[in-house]
Amino acid sequence: MNAVLFDRYGPPDVLYVGRRPVPAVAPGEVLVRVRAAGVNGGDLLDRTGKVRLVTGRSFPKGSGIDFAGEVARVGASVRGVRVGEPVWGLLGRRTGAMAEYVAVAPRRIAPAPDGLTPELAVSLLAGATTALTALRDKAELQPGERLLVRGGSGGVGSVAVQVGRLLGAHVVALAGGGNLDFVRGLGADEALDHRTTPLSGFGRFDVVLDTVGTEQSRVRRLLAPGGRMVAVTVDMDRPLVSVAGVLASAVHGRGRIRAFSGNPDGALLAEVTRLVERGDILPVVDTVHPLDRVADAHRALEAGGVRGKHVIRVA
Repeated sequence: MNAVLFDRYGPPDVLYVGRRPVPAVAPGEVLVRVRAAGVNGGDLLDRTGKVRLVTGRSFPKGSGIDFAGEVARVGASVRGVRVGEPVWGLLGRRTGAMAEYVAVAPRRIAPAPDGLTPELAVSLLAGATTALTALRDKAELQPGERLLVRGGSGGVGSVAVQVGRLLGAHVVALAGGGNLDFVRGLGADEALDHRTTPLSGFGRFDVVLDTVGTEQSRVRRLLAPGGRMVAVTVDMDRPLVSVAGVLASAVHGRGRIRAFSGNPDGALLAEVTRLVERGDILPVVDTVHPLDRVADAHRALEAGGVRGKHVIRVA
């Protein structure tokens, strides 16, 4: 099968489409024919080697964590999943979703939303599960509270704006000047240009969702008394320093920064499916790239100014 691989850490050019065996399917697994995969910030970190203490030095490595497609084969002990069923899912703690096939446990998938192409569906998956976990479960966002979404036009932020609106918050989104109308259209009550609006002009917030990762110690000063800040990424230029800063926030300064590593199960995926089918969350795709142009998608994500998700069409 075809799969996106890289044999060394480096710039986007290290990515290539290579050949790998179709995964063997254990009795308790499902083989999914992947039609589309999302490009996430974590993919960039993995590729650059900035977190090589975690990712290691074994090559070749695959890329991608989320996927949409259909069931191609069902393990002997799996029940309730049928061949041909449209599904979406995440690989959890491993990578390799940018491949023609993935083998996963049934708890890692759920029926894909009706009426969406795989490209549209996968644009929502990582962002929606992250936003729901961060805002509802970690921050316990309440109706009427003021929410700041930092990076409101990106793959996670564009969904977080919608989730914040769904939870009844007053949503303020930070984005580039050219994307302010875009995030207002997603449901933001206010949209501010992060380049021209000083921190003093933001006001105070009950919840801050940070999808950017830089200057987190400064941003948490925007928290009102009792406020909560959730970081869903790290500073990609200084990931280890960024993680250390999050840990230090637990004992120093105003407002502990809460962080988590997303690992959603089938129940959360199924919940997102229901929200999408009701029209509560809408897909936002920046660009769909063919599999052999995955390096272009990485470059575009690194350049910033994204509107929604960069998606890879696998087959």
